[in-house]
Amino acid sequence: MDITELTVHELQEKIRNKELTVTEITKAYVDRIKEKENDVKAFVTTLEKEALEKAKEVEENADFEKETLAGIPIGIKDNICTKGVKTTCSSKMLENFVSPYDATVMDKINEEKMINLGKLNMDEFAMGGSTEYSYFHKTMNPWNLNKVPGGSSGGSAAAVAANMVPWALGSDTGGSIRQPASFCGVVGLKPTYGLVSRYGLVAFASSLDQIGPITKDVTDCAMLLNVIAGHDEKDSTSVKKDKIDYTKNLKDGVKGLKIAVPKEFFGEGINEEVKEIINKAIEKYRELGATVEEVSLDIAKYALATYYIIACAEASSNLGRFDGVRYTYRTGEFKNLKELYKKSRSEGFGTEVKRRIILGTYVLSSGYYDAYYKKAQQVRTLVMKDFEEVFSKYDVILTPTSPTTAFNIGEKSNNPMEMYLADICTVSVNIAGLPAMSIPCGVDSEGMPVGMQLIGNKFDEETILKTAYAYEQSENFREKYKPQFTK
Repeated sequence: MDITELTVHELQEKIRNKELTVTEITKAYVDRIKEKENDVKAFVTTLEKEALEKAKEVEENADFEKETLAGIPIGIKDNICTKGVKTTCSSKMLENFVSPYDATVMDKINEEKMINLGKLNMDEFAMGGSTEYSYFHKTMNPWNLNKVPGGSSGGSAAAVAANMVPWALGSDTGGSIRQPASFCGVVGLKPTYGLVSRYGLVAFASSLDQIGPITKDVTDCAMLLNVIAGHDEKDSTSVKKDKIDYTKNLKDGVKGLKIAVPKEFFGEGINEEVKEIINKAIEKYRELGATVEEVSLDIAKYALATYYIIACAEASSNLGRFDGVRYTYRTGEFKNLKELYKKSRSEGFGTEVKRRIILGTYVLSSGYYDAYYKKAQQVRTLVMKDFEEVFSKYDVILTPTSPTTAFNIGEKSNNPMEMYLADICTVSVNIAGLPAMSIPCGVDSEGMPVGMQLIGNKFDEETILKTAYAYEQSENFREKYKPQFTK
């Protein structure tokens, strides 16, 4: 038995039945990281020694009947603050920053006595769609080491796909959980804005960012959402909601469910093989008893431009704090305060981050604010209304997660416009603050996974999870297909 092949709910059962110990499980993952990390490069910081020490402590003190997730390893994206551990955002600017506190999601992970295996690589400050914009190294896709794992949560998705962690936390600003989940053949969920606390998440675009799970299957996804969801007084955008068990209705099926398929998401730029595989998934839903109908989300065509104006504007504002004065990278030579700022930021930020700061500063500047930023916020309202109209008649919206499967390393990194267009299927969800998830639904002729995106109404994660579960159980993707690298 390969321990690292098991899902979290399978690991839980093995621990409860005393078939495996926490130390055995943790050691299996530590050994796996040692074996595969040189090729995949999913981590920025590994915590192998600390993980084994924590495993021993949990084994001695946990009540596994009550503390059902005690001893389960996890990987954390490197923009989520972890007390006493480096939180670099994969940037030279924060290369040596050790967080003095835990993010709220980390408090919840620690309460469950889970074991942090390390911090996972990402595009610098979560800006990118391929994990090629990390200051430290590029991450490879376990399905084909010559291809990107997606981004910005590429390290999280690659680590799960390569069985180096059983599950991981990522963050999603415009598709940064769902797109790498699609490229790496795993499950990724972007929760409703406000469902999961952002306290301790290093901000990219505050009105769009959301922490979410990346897992091997839908059951694990629901379980991890149970842990991290909930109101937090430290986050003013966090919403008070009754506690929900997201695993409870997973097996309800999709009979009678109404699924909308927006024609705009199947137009120009969507790869033909991707369309074909998604259309097969649509037929499967019909077989399972769901009603599937084509709709129009006309305003969605403006979503990409709207997203990049809002995201860059908020990034420009949020990254102003990284000035070389307090806890960030500081240039070695400067004559005055202005030069300290200029040189520290010029040397500390990478090309893509600088590009977005410049764009954001431009759209917020006097004379352009009304023409760009204000207009984008007005279009954002129209996008929300468009989605509301569809959800007044349908339960779920189904689209491709990405217009293509994973592309080759270096193929788009020097062409920012092409990289931005890769987000065309995902950004509208963040603009509208909706929940959405990607689940694998097949592979293309190169053997690379294709992701299907399921979008739900606000705070209706239960419906998209049960919709995803019904498809997953009927198709058994994980049994049929495995990354080359894990064989």
